[in-house]
Amino acid sequence: MDIDKLKFKVSDSTSRKTRRDDGLIPVIVQDYANNQVLMHAYMNKEALRLTLETGFAHFYSRSRGKLWKKGETSGHVQKVKEILVDCDEDTLLIKVQQEKASCHEGYRSCFYRKLDDKGNLKIIEKKVFEPKDVYEK
Repeated sequence: MDIDKLKFKVSDSTSRKTRRDDGLIPVIVQDYANNQVLMHAYMNKEALRLTLETGFAHFYSRSRGKLWKKGETSGHVQKVKEILVDCDEDTLLIKVQQEKASCHEGYRSCFYRKLDDKGNLKIIEKKVFEPKDVYEK
């Protein structure tokens, strides 16, 4: 894949697309075996290159302002099986083999809540680990 062709940055302000100047591309992460959506994150070119080189998912944290390897603290790494690029070349879908869980809240998926018809959130998954046991060591 020629990663320089991907649209990490939209520079044409006349484009109908939303302008993004942050050099990031949105990434949807999906379980390779069962197609469950696990998380949403962002990559810059360096994160994508590291992902391609190592075979493990790397992302760019907007809140921390730095690269991170998924699972670097928890051990819940994502082994990349396939990377798909959308038709506009501005979003990635990465299919992974997920170790234990993707969500730092202790759930397998970051999408562990459902919004009901009254606007209330309902937890629809069971926790697979306690965050305090993993992150507060």
